[in-house]
Amino acid sequence: MQTEAHMNSLGITVPSVPSPAGNYVHAVRTGNLLYLSGKGPYNEDGSRPKTGKVGTDITTEEAYQQARSVGLTLIAVMKDALGDLDKVKRIVKVLGMVNCAPDFGDQPKVINGCSDLFVEVFGERGRHARSAVGMGGLPGQIACEIEVIVEVE
Repeated sequence: MQTEAHMNSLGITVPSVPSPAGNYVHAVRTGNLLYLSGKGPYNEDGSRPKTGKVGTDITTEEAYQQARSVGLTLIAVMKDALGDLDKVKRIVKVLGMVNCAPDFGDQPKVINGCSDLFVEVFGERGRHARSAVGMGGLPGQIACEIEVIVEVE
């Protein structure tokens, strides 16, 4: 419970886990790896934030905040799957997909919203390998979708 106490000291609250939007599960564990399904952004009240393409409809800073909210949802899924965030040994890999204009090139700056949160919450355990890529579209025209692989105890 040290990780959750640390989050509380930072004023970070774990949201509830949303229902799956299709025929899939939020997480699958195999051995000591936990694979998390891709998640999109939510506002604190559970509604979806502004949608559209980053670089035309949404600013990089707005998309950064949306990626941070995705990180919070992914942490909620980790907690739901493991029961205790202290069982997270390491965030191994983050794949961040950004719904963006064709000439937008700051996908890493957007996905930093999630990466920065993971390091803030988990410290060195939160440092990870990562890909940040641009997409021509995402479900519901959300600004970003992020999936994660986690090493667990």
